[in-house]
Amino acid sequence: ALYVVNIERNGKIIYTWKGNQRNTHIGLYDLQTKQNEHLYVFEKDLHIISCSVNNERTLLAVSFCQYTEEERASQLLQSVSKYLTLLIEIHPINNVRVLKAVDSSVRVQFLYPVEGRSSSTKSRLLLVSEDKYIEQFDIRVVVEEEHKVVIQRPGQLPRAKVVDDLVWAQWDMMEQRLFYIVPKESKSTLRCVQFYPDENFNSILESHLDIAVNDKQLKLVNFGYDYCQDQDVASKSLNLQVFTSKAGGLCMCCSLASDIPHEIMYSIYFLHKGYNKTFTVSLERTESHQLKEVAFMNLDYYVAAYLPGQFLHLLNIQHPDLLCYSLFLTGEDARIDTLQNCSIRSPWVSTALDCEAGSLYDVSISDSALLQFLQKSKRDYERLAALHCALLYFQHTEDLEMQIIQWISENMSTCHSFDPIQEFIIASLYCRMCPETQNLDKLLPYTSLHDWIGVVPGVICATDIISLPVLEFQNSKGFWEKLNSNLESVKYAEPHLHYQSNVLRKEWRNLSEEVRNILFGLLFSSFCDFRLFTNQREERRTTAYLRNIFENAKKYVLARLVPLFEEEDYQQQLLMGLMVAQLKDHLMRHLQYVGKKKIDQIVLDYVANLLNLVHRIMKEVWRRYQLHSCVFCFDEKGSAGEFAVFHIMSRILEAANGMCMPLPPGFHTLHLGLGVRCLPLHTLLHYIDNGVLQLTETCVRKLLKDLDDTEQNEKLKFSIVMRLPEALGQKVRQHWNHPINANLIARKYVKLLLEKLGNRQCSRPIPERLSVPVEFLPLNYLTNMLTEIENQGVHPCEKQDHVNARFVEETALKHTMTLLGLKYS
Repeated sequence: ALYVVNIERNGKIIYTWKGNQRNTHIGLYDLQTKQNEHLYVFEKDLHIISCSVNNERTLLAVSFCQYTEEERASQLLQSVSKYLTLLIEIHPINNVRVLKAVDSSVRVQFLYPVEGRSSSTKSRLLLVSEDKYIEQFDIRVVVEEEHKVVIQRPGQLPRAKVVDDLVWAQWDMMEQRLFYIVPKESKSTLRCVQFYPDENFNSILESHLDIAVNDKQLKLVNFGYDYCQDQDVASKSLNLQVFTSKAGGLCMCCSLASDIPHEIMYSIYFLHKGYNKTFTVSLERTESHQLKEVAFMNLDYYVAAYLPGQFLHLLNIQHPDLLCYSLFLTGEDARIDTLQNCSIRSPWVSTALDCEAGSLYDVSISDSALLQFLQKSKRDYERLAALHCALLYFQHTEDLEMQIIQWISENMSTCHSFDPIQEFIIASLYCRMCPETQNLDKLLPYTSLHDWIGVVPGVICATDIISLPVLEFQNSKGFWEKLNSNLESVKYAEPHLHYQSNVLRKEWRNLSEEVRNILFGLLFSSFCDFRLFTNQREERRTTAYLRNIFENAKKYVLARLVPLFEEEDYQQQLLMGLMVAQLKDHLMRHLQYVGKKKIDQIVLDYVANLLNLVHRIMKEVWRRYQLHSCVFCFDEKGSAGEFAVFHIMSRILEAANGMCMPLPPGFHTLHLGLGVRCLPLHTLLHYIDNGVLQLTETCVRKLLKDLDDTEQNEKLKFSIVMRLPEALGQKVRQHWNHPINANLIARKYVKLLLEKLGNRQCSRPIPERLSVPVEFLPLNYLTNMLTEIENQGVHPCEKQDHVNARFVEETALKHTMTLLGLKYS
């Protein structure tokens, strides 16, 4: 049988096996080349405890047990140490040096330099003693005749004490770190030593824990694998592991004793967040033969807590505050076929070692299985966790996005505690933007939820505040720099660092009213013309700010979009520009070192990607229901597919309003067009009155021009026209050639003309008696008065030349003749 005894940093596996004559062989397997290499053989049956080979494969360190307790009892007169630790020259096989001959077990581990470094004549070896200390040996080699490598001065190997009085230690082979725990009164202290390529090492981290570890036997993690000894130690020591993530996460996982037979307890210390969560899990089945110890695995973004046959919990490291972003799987969903009822270790990220079988596995979350789980899930916490995992754990692909959008369109009405559209947009933006700039993940929102008060069946979670770790060595790079940034954000700012839309919503409402007044004052001339307002001293400051906001939207954001319809939507442009301005201010406060140009690019990318995501949802929904341009033929009723798309667009609008999020140009026009086709008149008007549907110039103009004037259509047109905002009404009413509309236009004209007369304090004209074709004295008087006012240069409808005093006169006569039942000619 083969037994895995160690895995080195370069991924090479050291294993042992017994030969035909009961010789003990040591071999090396290369995961990259799939090649085996024989390293050494002992011509006797030995129990290898620990083994390590240096990076150049010139030295082999071996620790083994010379005999069992029964063999020692039969050799009472011999005074021989039980454990022997050897240093062997293997290039070629030559001298053997005894490093330790003691009665306590020893583990060995060579340090490895950074990848790509050329061969060195110096190696460093860690010796970890069962007597609770670790020391480092410095070993120099020289090359003699024909590439023969031998140890220089083997009798005088320099050594240094690394740590003393420890009760637990873990080796991080990939990053060359040593985590260890030392007892301290009623509590314990977790520390970390970082080993560097320049042959130095520093104590870099200290964290005080509320774990009592006194009188516990030494437990070693990832210092080789001796299954028999590890099983014996496991019952007397801590089941504890430390995991790190690329984003600067630092977690400590610990199994806890439970007095209740059918319960399992474990804690996850999120050291980079300053709290720990203790989980109490009620087991579905309590067969006596099943393992009762939780195995922990590092998946970088998640920590997996796995009890074969019972549960698989994927606990979010980066965003652990809300339980709904962790996956709690049971039954068949929690089954890992190759890891059933076995002792599991996690040597490095996304790997699992079956210590009994000696099998090493890559461990990852299956995207297809996750999507299947999302499809069949009925509970909100499961859906949230699966959706979050799909959007933030996996790399974004067009196919994955399409499947998620399809799921959202089918299930948006069944999600009660969250809005799936909001989650999709915010999480997608977070995933796309954060890799671009360091610390951006602390400033952009990753969820639409502020809190989650749901429960996970069978799982009780208790949260406790713990002290933050202290970094003892400053100006470190890589992981330690990211961890320090995480600790600083928790210490001083979190959760207030994340961008929120509360201020944006308030300012948008205020400025929307400002824009509405300006546009009404200009009778809806193009917005460029609103610069005329800057001549008024009291409006100058507000108008300059508004101009800048609109230029942000037009010049930078809209220029990068493919609109649903080409139209001017000033409300959405205002919201886009405001979001650009406020998000820029937010990032400038916290990312000053990045520079203004880079922040401008981040902000514009964020808003443009936001609008493109909505466009992407629309595109997928449009394609799914096979809609085409006929949605703007108002003489037909909408199909079932159109109604489904209308419902989805209504939910998109609701999601956008909830987040104060802009929508792409043409969205409201398309939404209104579908509403006209799909809804009965009273429902359509109800949606308009309640702000669900917004009247746009493009859609209203087409509706007034394309529909004939049947009784039903007249009722629709009149209802729409009466609900138009003042400025928009002035623009589009001219496209409906109908007495009712002409009457409305005439009334508005007279009202505006008289209001302007009052504002200008003109002297009231005294009309002369003019010869007019119709002798209708009240109308004659009004017409003459309006003509005189127009002659003074007051004309409220400069863009509508046909609307004048003569137009008012003709409209009044037509309306009167119609009321009298007479024919006008």
